[in-house]
Formats: sequence, structure tokens, C-alpha cells
Amino acid sequence: MQFSVKRDVLLKSLNLVQGVIEKKNTLPILSNVLLEVKNKKLIIVATDLDLIFYEEVDDVKINKEGSTTTAAAILYDILRKISSDSEISFDLKTENKLSLKTDSSDFNLLCLPTENFPNFSENFEDNKILLDKFKFLSLLNKTKVSISNDDTRHYLNGIFIHLTESGQKTYLTGVATDSHRLSSSSMEIESGKNFNSLILPKKTVFQLCSLLEENKNKLFIQISDTKIQFSIGKIKLISKVIDGKFPDYRKVVPSNNDKILNVLSKDFIDSIERVMTVSLDRKEGVKLVINKDNIKLSVNSTNSGEGNEIIKANYNSDTTTISFNSKYLIDIASQVEDKNLKMTLKDSISPVLIEDSADKNSYYVIMPMKI
Repeated sequence: MQFSVKRDVLLKSLNLVQGVIEKKNTLPILSNVLLEVKNKKLIIVATDLDLIFYEEVDDVKINKEGSTTTAAAILYDILRKISSDSEISFDLKTENKLSLKTDSSDFNLLCLPTENFPNFSENFEDNKILLDKFKFLSLLNKTKVSISNDDTRHYLNGIFIHLTESGQKTYLTGVATDSHRLSSSSMEIESGKNFNSLILPKKTVFQLCSLLEENKNKLFIQISDTKIQFSIGKIKLISKVIDGKFPDYRKVVPSNNDKILNVLSKDFIDSIERVMTVSLDRKEGVKLVINKDNIKLSVNSTNSGEGNEIIKANYNSDTTTISFNSKYLIDIASQVEDKNLKMTLKDSISPVLIEDSADKNSYYVIMPMKI
């Protein structure tokens, strides 16, 4: 195998690979990236057995076809430290030695044969679903903040993506919850006849967000019984879906909260951040005393002190005192696009609904906490 490629071209691909490969892997081959040159293309593959990254690179000069696998982290580190305008020549000297050369550098990397690399074959439905890339990225970003990290309830470790209907319109809806907060965001689609509900794992969500932010090509999805494939230009991201049943989240969405609070989003977030500076624990509670024309925010930490602040607001009810996990509240408030944040409350212990006037297809629910 002999080929040459521009450093910047390969570095861009290896940067995406880093998010797929597990740093602590019991199988050495899973720390490697597969490099294969054939049919005038360089094929790059990486996997952790649950998630597969696949890319075809056209901008490559091939002298001899072939394939090998080598340590992804080491190759990435070398590329980062080589000057950006470099042309890199690769030469597979033996089955276990890959030579990299530039005008001024020379490296020899250890390899493992491609026969040891996992072989993937999956039958995806022929029908591709075209999604608006920007809307889908927004859906992922707005819901991922509520993904649970509790492995005991694995079905909450991702975003539940499913079809919903409103009027004559069909929506692709994403929902995530950790039982303390819930995020929901929807995007209108033309047809969902080929889409089955699934739970997209957290790692896939974050990797997909990085990919969508970097890539300008159209987004297509295809679904099999156990996997979903995202195709963006020359890149494919193939992921297992979480095997489990997502709970009926609609039961926890408040429908009869009648106390309405309106506050400037930025003022609210900044105020929480300021009063939280006295606490070493970012998950410590912030208490809100909500009056008709202001909110008094306070944090009282037994270890480090207390902070208080008053900001302007508009509230249509009598004074209400309620407390929240400050990190959860900031995470959700930061997703609101409108300059005004709207919260509807029932009392100091029931779930609170947060809505975004700039995005009618998204909403959030957060549980109060006792402090």
C-alpha cells in the first residue's frame, strides 16, 4: 500500500475519528483506524463496535492499493504537529510497519492486519429519508442537555426519536429526560412512512452534532432493525440503537399550570451564574422567590457562603417560592432562542413548563427540588 495525501485533508477526518474510538479499550484493534486505498479513494473506518465512522476521501494520490490499521491517537497526534501545508506519503513496508514521510519528517508506525478489524454488513432499507440538516442539528442540540447518565436505566441514555402529528402535519420529534428534567423538540417532515421510532445513544448524538456542524452536505438517514445510518456527503455514521422502551413522557408534561412567569432569558441566566459563584457545587440549588414584578434569587452554601440578587420579571400570581438544581435550570434556559423566557408553574413542588416563543416546536420540563 502506497499513497500520499494532504495533511489537512487527513487531519479533518482523523479529528472526527477521535470521538468514535474508545480511549480505554480491551481490544487493541479497536484503538486503530482502518486505512484502505482502492478505486482511486482512501477509505477511513473507525469503530467501538456500537458506532462506526466511514469516510471516502477522493483527494489522494495512489501508487499501490492495499489496507492496514494503525493507532488512531498516535496518527492524529502526528498530523496535528506537522505543518498544515504538508504532503504526507504513506508506505506499508511490512504487514506490521507503516511508514509516514514528509519533506522533513519520517515516522514508522506499528500496524495490525485488517483481518483483525471488525467486519460490518447491514441491510438498510433502500428508501433514504432526506432531513433538513440544520433543523435536525437544532433538534439534537435542544434535547441532548436532558440525556441521562444513569446506566441503570439505559433506555434514558439517549434521545427518543419518533413521529408525532399535529393537525395535518407530520413531525420528527426528539425527547430526552433524566427524570429531573425533560427536553422536547420537533421538526416538520414531508413523510415519515419509512421511519420507525428509536432511541439514539448519547455518544452517537454528540458525534453526529460535531459532524453536522462541520459538514455542508445533505443529510440522509436509513434504518435497519438494530441500526441507523446517517449519510452526509462522503461520510457515513452507523450506530446501534438502544434496545429498550422509552417511557410515556407525555404523562409528565404539565397541562394545567396557570401561573405565568416572564423574564429576560439573558438576565435570568446571568443572575443564576452570579449567585452560584458562592457555591463549589454546580448542582446546588438556587431558590427563587417570585413576586409580581421581580425575582429574588438566592444560594446558601453551608461550606462557602451565600449570594442574593433581584432581577425584573413579570408574574401573574401571588408570591411563589420554588427551588431548582441550578445547572439543570441554566442548561435548559440556555436553549431558549427568544429573548424572553416563559415559565408556567402550578405550585412550589410540581413540574414547571418552560416554553420558547421563538420556537413553538420545542418545550422543556424541570422538576423543583427541596433545599
